[in-house]
Amino acid sequence: MIRRLTLFAGHYGSGKTNIAVNYAAYLRKQGFAVTIADLDIVNPYFRTKDSEKLLNSLGIDLICSPFANSNLDVPAMPAEVYSLIDSRTTHGVLDIGGDDRGALALGRYAPMIKEENDYEMLFVINRSRPLTRSVEETLHVMREIETACSLPFTAVVNNTNLGRHTTKEDILASLDYAKGVCKASGLPLKMTTIHHPLYSELQSHMNDLFPIHLQEQYYELRTEATHG
Repeated sequence: MIRRLTLFAGHYGSGKTNIAVNYAAYLRKQGFAVTIADLDIVNPYFRTKDSEKLLNSLGIDLICSPFANSNLDVPAMPAEVYSLIDSRTTHGVLDIGGDDRGALALGRYAPMIKEENDYEMLFVINRSRPLTRSVEETLHVMREIETACSLPFTAVVNNTNLGRHTTKEDILASLDYAKGVCKASGLPLKMTTIHHPLYSELQSHMNDLFPIHLQEQYYELRTEATHG
């Protein structure tokens, strides 16, 4: 079931922004009116605004802080976010800042989101990132985010990857980790994201695949983080 609001949150560098952009494009292709809101006040490098041209070409509205892609770290949210959350017709995709500090920005909207109760909050996990390489570490991050934003997660997204170097074997090796997180948290696995060229290699191995397109900037940052 597709909810009106879809929230993506996770550890810093988990890849949630790229997934949020791809998911917004997916919803638009289903015929929904879609707006994506960037609530990430933590990551100054890879922002939803980097995909503005693509989003505009697809007819997807973008809400982001006027300080996006600047050197300012100002936790100010545009007023349009309230209108999106209060809407009953537009589907919203919300990109939440990494970890508990970034999730604080979401807390101010939590009462409105709970009142409508037509949302899903997806926890993006990436075993390749520091501090989320074990189930225990990952759950710790998850609980911190939930506490900070006053919203519980409803499902898990497995986004384990090594940037350009991700292979079919890397994805398959991450499945036990993802299952472990789901079992320990009591949450279902919403989907396993993969770079679209790998889809044909993996579609016979699992039925929850969500192919995504990655921006070049995302590639470069993931490669640097992996090999730096």
